[in-house]
Amino acid sequence: MVFKVFFPTCCTSADSGLLVGRWVPEQSSAVVLAVVHFPFIPIQVKELLTQVQQASHVGVTVLGTWCHRRQGPEEGLGRFLEGLGTIFSHDPWLQLCRQRGGTSWSCKAVGQPMSPGVPSDDQVLLVFYDQRQVLLSQLHPPTVLPDRQAGDAPASAGGLAAVFDTVARSEVLFRSDRFDEGPVRLSHWQSEGVEASILVELAKQAAGPTCMLVSWLLSLLSAVSTCRLFRLWPLSFICSKLSTCEQVRHRLGHLSLLFSIQGAETPAQLMRKANVFVSVLLDVALGLMLLAWLHGKDHIGQLADTLVPVADRVAEGLQHLLQWLMGAPAGLKMNRALDQVLGRFFLYHIHLWISYIHLMSPFIERILWHVGLSACLGLTVALSLLSDIIALLTFHIYCFYVYGARLYYLKIYGLSSLWRLFRGKKWNVLRQRVDSCSYDLDQLFIGTLLFTILVFLLPTTALYYLVFTLLRLLVVTVQGSLHLLVDLINSLPLYSVGLRLCRPYRLAAGVKFRVLGHEAGKPLRLLMQINPLPYSRVVHTYRLPSCGCHPKLSWSSLCRKLFFGELIYPWRQKSCKQD
Repeated sequence: MVFKVFFPTCCTSADSGLLVGRWVPEQSSAVVLAVVHFPFIPIQVKELLTQVQQASHVGVTVLGTWCHRRQGPEEGLGRFLEGLGTIFSHDPWLQLCRQRGGTSWSCKAVGQPMSPGVPSDDQVLLVFYDQRQVLLSQLHPPTVLPDRQAGDAPASAGGLAAVFDTVARSEVLFRSDRFDEGPVRLSHWQSEGVEASILVELAKQAAGPTCMLVSWLLSLLSAVSTCRLFRLWPLSFICSKLSTCEQVRHRLGHLSLLFSIQGAETPAQLMRKANVFVSVLLDVALGLMLLAWLHGKDHIGQLADTLVPVADRVAEGLQHLLQWLMGAPAGLKMNRALDQVLGRFFLYHIHLWISYIHLMSPFIERILWHVGLSACLGLTVALSLLSDIIALLTFHIYCFYVYGARLYYLKIYGLSSLWRLFRGKKWNVLRQRVDSCSYDLDQLFIGTLLFTILVFLLPTTALYYLVFTLLRLLVVTVQGSLHLLVDLINSLPLYSVGLRLCRPYRLAAGVKFRVLGHEAGKPLRLLMQINPLPYSRVVHTYRLPSCGCHPKLSWSSLCRKLFFGELIYPWRQKSCKQD
């Protein structure tokens, strides 16, 4: 059986001493974490390892000796290192040595329990790894590795989870301010000390009181929002349908998470907080840019002067469309009486809407000015408010769609019921199925008469329903585009994507091995490199929950609803639960 030794690259130039690490018996491998240098007292080394075990709950022990012969062979030092095995008993006992020039390595495992006798060097696999990258990386489940260069050998992430876990949990050993200043001198990736920043330390000191203050303000705001006044039926119904209220509620949840006094317990929670922080920061920055653009060079006044003429042109276009439908659209012969009734009914609604727009025209600029201030809360809030404004400005189109859909649905429902009457069938409400039924002559006559009337009135109703459904779908498409942009800003894990771009080793999908050298009678030396997580998996793994819960309809169900005249509500449904 091959014996694997994971050795950090930062210790390849360290002076001779003891190898400190963890033995993983199920993997037949030893993970070297640091090198203890001379001079040292054995009892002090044992006390150090005891402190590390109590702090990290990792079985850190002395694995063997490390000999670095810089000038030439040192026989006295070699015999002294071999004698340390009697003081620090460990089975197997490693003897790792680097010859002069660093081109030749030797590694022995004395007393290895898996093989009888003393194994030779060719039974040992020496794997070098970057200790800093392994410590800071998060190992994800294994995936299909990308194309690798010649000489590379893949390895699954599952078999190396123990190595990553050992290095991550032994972080207390790498704290220079705790152990390196003591009587025992160590070599690891932080042996030269940790860089500190005064600004970072001041931010850490101010974070506690700031989080407590903001958390108290958010709890007060949450208590005000749960007042009984906001639970009354008209107000609660309107707030549940407005995208702005949903987005503000979603951002309040993000702020509560960011300024929570409780810290992140797992790396996943810490990553989620970082993604939320970057998302909120980018949202507010884009909102401030939009606010500066709106209040600069009188853009709000220009928008207010453009809004009323655009509304007039839309209303005029609808009037021309209705007049075209009231004639002979595309040469179709319609039911004139029903056509005139529906056309005049919709024209009256357009007249009411134009009167409402002209009544509100003197206040539109002031309304837009106050609406523009909402951009300071974030671009998503401004986009949600824009979606609500579009819904209010096109409310007459929504009314036309509801009227046409309900009238069309009643005709389709009546025709389907009368069609069952001709076949001697009826719908059993109790058993929710179609049963046989016998009808008398009067019922068949009335049914035939009603069926004929509905069939001749259906083309006129279907034409109005088709036209206003297309208009409604156009408005829903515009609102859906705004909602997609809001969901993209809310859910895109920008911090994780940036981390994958700048430091790809932080998000690891697995590892690969590159052969460094192999000599006869010498251990095979490999370099372990981290395979970064693909961008698609980064987005899928760390994607944040969206604020809205919109109905997810397939194309088949959507077409079925449109064909039978069922209403399609683009807003949030009660049955959906927000994440």
